[in-house]
Amino acid sequence: MTLHTALSFFLALFIFGITPGPGVFAVLGRALASGAGACVGLSLGMVVSDMLYLLFACLGLAAIASQWGEVFTVIRWAGAAYLIYLGVRLWRAPVVTDAPVAISRRDQAAGFVQGFLISASNPKVILFYMAFLPTFMDLSALDALDVILALGLSLVALMLALMSIALGAARARRLLSTPRAAQRLNRGAGSIMIGAGVFLATRR
Repeated sequence: MTLHTALSFFLALFIFGITPGPGVFAVLGRALASGAGACVGLSLGMVVSDMLYLLFACLGLAAIASQWGEVFTVIRWAGAAYLIYLGVRLWRAPVVTDAPVAISRRDQAAGFVQGFLISASNPKVILFYMAFLPTFMDLSALDALDVILALGLSLVALMLALMSIALGAARARRLLSTPRAAQRLNRGAGSIMIGAGVFLATRR
């Protein structure tokens, strides 16, 4: 992989990462409710799922994975239900105007699972990689180092994209310090997560 190809691939993945969708809305909702730190596990879960899709495409397994329609449907519904559940919890959460508390490892692990479900439940992601990768590299000519480099670039680009969104949302959260604003923020973040869950459940 040449330097030009690597930079183009990185930029394209970053743009893909900030494109609105269930994952971006989930990060936005969580950052508004709990701060950017709460989004690390969530973002990493989505990125790991995307990296698996990327690996499948590199190894020529995408056609097989695209046939697992029933499995994707079950995962999609599970991810959608969890997003809606979290959104309802945010709607009912007590008003807190202080800085967000530290996020435990358990919370980050739960966020990782949620993020993985959100990304893994969308079979169109693997179709994106199937159409996307050949524009940057000849998949039949990839060696192990090329695959490792592609995975590393995807990890950095997608995490940078998602955490940029989280940091922006967390900064907006800090500007709203009154109880009334905090309540609206909770309900707005809850609505975003419920909407992301509904969108995930109803898309094909």
